[in-house]
Amino acid sequence: MKWFLRLIGIVAVALVATFFIFRVPDTDPAEMQAKYGSAPSQMVEIGDGRLVHLRDEGPRDAPVIVLLHGSNADLHTWQPWVDALSDDYRVIRFDQRGHGLTGPAGDGDYTLTAFGADIDAITAALDVERFVLAGNSMGGAIALGYAIANPERLDGLVLVDASGAPIEREAEGNIAFRLAAMPGVGSVMSQLLPRSLVERSLTQSVSNQDIVTGEAVDRYWELARYPGNRDATRQRFSTPRSSFAAEEVGTMTVPTLVMWGEEDRLIPYEAAGWYMDNLPNSTLANYPGIGHLPMEEAPQRSAADLRAWLADLPLAGNPGDGGTGA
Repeated sequence: MKWFLRLIGIVAVALVATFFIFRVPDTDPAEMQAKYGSAPSQMVEIGDGRLVHLRDEGPRDAPVIVLLHGSNADLHTWQPWVDALSDDYRVIRFDQRGHGLTGPAGDGDYTLTAFGADIDAITAALDVERFVLAGNSMGGAIALGYAIANPERLDGLVLVDASGAPIEREAEGNIAFRLAAMPGVGSVMSQLLPRSLVERSLTQSVSNQDIVTGEAVDRYWELARYPGNRDATRQRFSTPRSSFAAEEVGTMTVPTLVMWGEEDRLIPYEAAGWYMDNLPNSTLANYPGIGHLPMEEAPQRSAADLRAWLADLPLAGNPGDGGTGA
């Protein structure tokens, strides 16, 4: 028995030593602000001293589009759309709570309601009353939840490979997300978080591997380690999530564009079908050979589809409507 206890002790010491040897430290906030928060970035206070990292681009009097990134991403994921749209639309994007340079939420609340409240706070701070709301993945579920609760504020809704549909996800999925969701394992792995794991996670999420650049992997890896974001990720993954019911989605009449990569291995294409079956006022834009991030993997096609759909909405100041839209 003594030799067994001694062996257990040796193994425990070895594991602890290994943890501290391979543990990856947080990034330096000032360095991250300089690298990822330069102009046109702003740090905007939204109440209780909370600062949100956002970018607000395009004509001030143009129709407004608010963009919500997905889990463990940040506002930079929308850059191709901003480049394509900001001449004619006011495009607002921000790092959501627990992400990017915004960092963790002081109240530790990562419910759908809390994310929705941030949309209200940010649009109020920017003096925006009505807007089109678009979200990818986790951001899509947040956008749909907001639309159901606040349809009067939206001119349109865009769901880009959105979570929230009661569709079983692919078994292989995304290794980083699978590990983060495991009790105990997620806590350990978030502290180790090798760059190779982040690269593999991004590689698994997309079909167009051209977007898996060293610069992109560095950004995901560095901002995931922004102080407090790893704890926020663990809290977020431990927060109960439920799928939308067909009945509640069916009451939502806001015009909706459902955009989906047919090769999405994280949220399968069947989820797009579920949304199309249950959203009363929906249009589908699908992308063969594209994965979870159509706005990055197929930037020109997806931006063109979005532009065409937006042009049919009665938006005040919509390009081509002579400013007569309601």
